[in-house]
Amino acid sequence: MSVEATLQRYEALQPAAQGPAAGPAPDGRKQTLVRLLWIGVWLLYMASPVGDLFGGNYSPVVSVLAGAGLAGFVAAYLAVVFAPSRAGFQPSQPWVRAGIGVQLALSFALSAGLGKDWLVLFVYVAVSCGAALKPARSRWAVPAVTVLLAGMGAWLDPPGELYPSLVVPALLGGFSMLGVTQLVRTMKELREARRTVAELAATEERLRLARDLHDLLGHSLSLIALKSELAGRMLPARPGEAAQQVADIEKVSRQALVDVREAVTGYRRPTLAGESAAVRAALAGAGVGLRMHVPELLPGLDRDAEGTLAWALREAATNVVRHSGATLCVCAVTLDQAAGQAVLTVSDDGRGPAPAGDGKSHGKGHGNGLTGLAERLALAGGTLTTGRAGDGGFTLRATVPLTGLRPR
Repeated sequence: MSVEATLQRYEALQPAAQGPAAGPAPDGRKQTLVRLLWIGVWLLYMASPVGDLFGGNYSPVVSVLAGAGLAGFVAAYLAVVFAPSRAGFQPSQPWVRAGIGVQLALSFALSAGLGKDWLVLFVYVAVSCGAALKPARSRWAVPAVTVLLAGMGAWLDPPGELYPSLVVPALLGGFSMLGVTQLVRTMKELREARRTVAELAATEERLRLARDLHDLLGHSLSLIALKSELAGRMLPARPGEAAQQVADIEKVSRQALVDVREAVTGYRRPTLAGESAAVRAALAGAGVGLRMHVPELLPGLDRDAEGTLAWALREAATNVVRHSGATLCVCAVTLDQAAGQAVLTVSDDGRGPAPAGDGKSHGKGHGNGLTGLAERLALAGGTLTTGRAGDGGFTLRATVPLTGLRPR
């Protein structure tokens, strides 16, 4: 693979890598629908004022005015509560405070004019304060609205029978909405932070790739250019010396090609950490439970051996997803110091190996994936064994030798 092809492959993979790392943004329509349904449930508490309005207790003029006031209150409430889901929203914007002021004024007017059945409007004002004001303001605004509710209740209903049914919901509703709003804001900040981290990681990887290519090819290409210029000057007067320069150019070029191939192999070599993360995502997407133990530090395991185990982990997880029908997968990497080996074991509780000769089996000797994996492990000095797990499922065991350790 050429250097140019490697760069093109890196550019092609970079956007795909950034997307999952940053986390997908929530579906706007779905989020709005869920929010509307959740708020609609709370609007059922409007049954008290609506029942009083249509109970035939007031004249047509009063009923029309009260209905208009109630409609205006609901419109202001929905506008304020939906405000945090809008792009560019900032808590405690002037129009938000104005909306809460309209709700508060209508709550006073309708409660004072029509009676205690309308006191429930103060609960919605408390919820609006918790949803759309800054936390520092919400912490005093919610109790303040609750105090106003208690005062109006003491005036309209001196025995205080409405306190448990309205004062407590006002406090709980306001502070609960404050907590939910803070949680949503924190999730958005985390999503932005993850996106920033992904972009920084991609930038760092780009810089590392550029630095490695410069270190690998800068000296070699400079030397090739210098010797090519010297060879051109020596021709045709000194053909022997020119031929020597051309031979040096060939030698440097071949060494540069070897260095580039080794570098590309290193970039393409998978790691246990990377494959572990991919396996978690793949099995979670397939609805398969996972118990994984992959130590962060594996002394004696060199990069080539780790890459081989990573390929084995990828193949084993692919088989679990595609063929096993399992509900649980157990992956573990251990170091056997006595045998001088690193051991990867992957077991599942699926249907297990198929009978011999069944093309669907993923047991030993069946399937191109496991055959290729066995060959890869053999080249690394390791082994591959497969069979039936203790609970009837399928188990895969891959081993690679540890560097500098010999079996005791």
